[in-house]
Amino acid sequence: MANLVVSYPRREGARFDAEYYRDVHIPLVEQSWQAAGLTGAQILWPADADQPAAAMVVLSFRDSAAIDAALASETTAAVMADVANFTDIQPTIYRTV
Repeated sequence: MANLVVSYPRREGARFDAEYYRDVHIPLVEQSWQAAGLTGAQILWPADADQPAAAMVVLSFRDSAAIDAALASETTAAVMADVANFTDIQPTIYRTV
């Protein structure tokens, strides 16, 4: 199994719409990347406002090749374009194996 961990670091005045993220963006990610090998998405919400991230998600894939396939797919453009609909934070992306 391999993962992409996407974090949205808090910053003063930043916009992050948690409901849109949960109800629209993550389902779009799941729909877009399941065919490439996405096996799950777990949103991690901060325990309080003192945490360094507005949200994080762990996107699990069957292997590293599935991550490559998802990121290279035609659907990735729509996933990335949707980010502007819920935040103005530049996400940090970690790849794990």
